[in-house]
Amino acid sequence: MYRPKMFDIADTGDMHAIIRANGFAALVTAGPQGMTASHIPLHLMDDGEFGLLWGHLAKANDQWQAFDGTAEALAIFGGPHTYISPSWYATEKSVPTWNYEAVHAYGRPRVMDDPDRVIRRLASLTAQYEDGKPPPWTMDGLPDDFVRAQLKGIVAFEMRIERLEGKRKMSQNRKPEDAQGAIDGLKATGRPVESQVAEIVAKANKDRL
Repeated sequence: MYRPKMFDIADTGDMHAIIRANGFAALVTAGPQGMTASHIPLHLMDDGEFGLLWGHLAKANDQWQAFDGTAEALAIFGGPHTYISPSWYATEKSVPTWNYEAVHAYGRPRVMDDPDRVIRRLASLTAQYEDGKPPPWTMDGLPDDFVRAQLKGIVAFEMRIERLEGKRKMSQNRKPEDAQGAIDGLKATGRPVESQVAEIVAKANKDRL
């Protein structure tokens, strides 16, 4: 991923936080038929230097057939992002741009064939997204034979992350007064996403504002 130094995210924990907050990823692989991408939730586990990603595909999705543990794949996680209007800048001669966060995780997916491990991972994935819901739904009430029957329709896999790249483009390349203008303009929209990006812009430029 192209990432100038001022936009580069070097801290693994910072990138992990983006992944966990934006777990719905695009998983990209290359095979005999060309490039393939699937949009799926991925669960990050603290295992190894850069972590371990776990997920599953529908068995009818042929992409899983490339998951032999040798072929490289790319998981793309997109964080908060939005349009930035040049009308918000103090600098008169400016053009529009886009502010965003993104993390790329590279690894070699491998199919998981132990049903008990898969069930435990499914429970962890569900718990992650049920967190905070009153009350959270769990798999505990489902009959074991029903759960195992559902496994026949999916293929679970894990991908140890071998390389991480992170980018946070949040007006660090603009003059302080332009960055502040972007913050004020984003907040003035009153929309949740723009407000979230405004907070990230402020944090990314805190030493200059």
